[in-house]
Amino acid sequence: MSSRRTAKVIMVQGTSSHAGKSVLATALCRIFAQDGLQVAPFKAQNMSLNSYATPDGGEIGRSQAVQASAAMTAPRVEMNPVLLKPEGDRRSQVVVMGKPMAVASAREYYELKPMIWETVTSALATLRADYDVVVIEGAGSPAEVNLKEQDIVNMRVALHADAPVLLVGDIDRGGVFAQLVGTMVLLEPEERALVKGHVINKFRGDPSLLTSGLGFLKERTGVPVAGVIPHFSDIHIPEEDSLGLTAESDNVDEAVVDVAVMRLPHIANFDDFDPLRHEQGVRVRYVGRAEEFGAPDLVIIPGSKTTIADLEWLRVQGLEERILVARGGGTPVVGICAGYQMLGERLLDPDRVESSREEAQGLGLLPTSTTFLGEKSTHQVTGRVAEGGGLLSGCQGTEVTAYEIHMGVTSGDVPSRPFLLETRSGGRVDMPDGALDEEGLTLGTYLHGLFHNRAVRRSVLEHVARRKGVILPDAGEDVEPSAEYDKLAALVRENLDMELVYRVTGLA
Repeated sequence: MSSRRTAKVIMVQGTSSHAGKSVLATALCRIFAQDGLQVAPFKAQNMSLNSYATPDGGEIGRSQAVQASAAMTAPRVEMNPVLLKPEGDRRSQVVVMGKPMAVASAREYYELKPMIWETVTSALATLRADYDVVVIEGAGSPAEVNLKEQDIVNMRVALHADAPVLLVGDIDRGGVFAQLVGTMVLLEPEERALVKGHVINKFRGDPSLLTSGLGFLKERTGVPVAGVIPHFSDIHIPEEDSLGLTAESDNVDEAVVDVAVMRLPHIANFDDFDPLRHEQGVRVRYVGRAEEFGAPDLVIIPGSKTTIADLEWLRVQGLEERILVARGGGTPVVGICAGYQMLGERLLDPDRVESSREEAQGLGLLPTSTTFLGEKSTHQVTGRVAEGGGLLSGCQGTEVTAYEIHMGVTSGDVPSRPFLLETRSGGRVDMPDGALDEEGLTLGTYLHGLFHNRAVRRSVLEHVARRKGVILPDAGEDVEPSAEYDKLAALVRENLDMELVYRVTGLA
């Protein structure tokens, strides 16, 4: 990398949340990298429960880690200097430069913003000194007039960096012309001047039907339409937040194994289960009510930012009873991170780190207790399956790559510690993880990304299939992230005016 000049910048903003900003930014990261440029993503402030551990143990939004992967560079905390992780009571954990700084209400967070703005600008300056081009992503909409005074992620960043802006609208929701024109109307003149192209996203149908509308946009706003990106379902890029979480996977008709993932109110890192959704013969359902539970072959309790509150939600919804009855009938249950904590007998929070309660009763499926501590464990880890019984009977000794993000420490006299960690944030360790009951059918672990390990995933699914008396289809090729980024880049190159993008970025 070189610090001899300041990197060029381009910014992707949207007319709303889930307009497609993250995916377009990911595509641009890949395109610039394919074209031989050193490129970094940047999002000043991200509000998400999907997060990721950087190699040095910092925590950033999962979408910036995905974008870094697309850019063929390592994720680092400067790429997402501020991460807000919503909790209950309208409060969020504020993670600054990869480390928790505070738990704050919206008003309290606003008071922190002058100091945080300095962190944002410093992080961007660091990236611009290390890369050729930085792809900046906004958040929500730049036209939220009630929030503009406190903005540190949209037009304030664009003005600070003098960044050309691509404004993305989601036509799949309807009203895309009102979205784009209305956003432009609500921007200040100096902000409108930075918008260099409109992008209509998620289009289905014949593009010729848009011709008159594209002309209208240019005439009404003075800004050309830089591209019309088709809707796609055959390119697999992790979703940034639960707005993009579909109720179930597409391969329902061919499914022989039914997996029910509890859709917790504060579900976190749900891309843990994307590899299951891509398996032939496997149906993955996100279940939020007792009447949706059905008769699954495997139950998964995912991660959460508010373990005790979401455990109570399981009880209120009647899902705790369904899980316990299913497990009593021989259905395997897997808990990841907060789900692992819930599987135990007790959850202790003496310092009120995680909730307003000092203690809560767990599901009692594992002989463990969890104590919440003020220090967060955030690590990339490698290790192996140390004790392979039950669900893990087909993968003992295999290597595992994963990451940890949690506030609790779980202990207990368990029948089996299934995983042995060998590196943690790059340092050598010899640390057991997780718990497996005597039958090998209740599995808990802190390892996010566990199912991205093919051997572990296939062992669990094949064991479930054997217990059910069905044959799981042969494993196809795993979804290879690099290939998916290449497919996304090809689609965007074909449908976005890249000559305009390079020209306004100053890279032509």
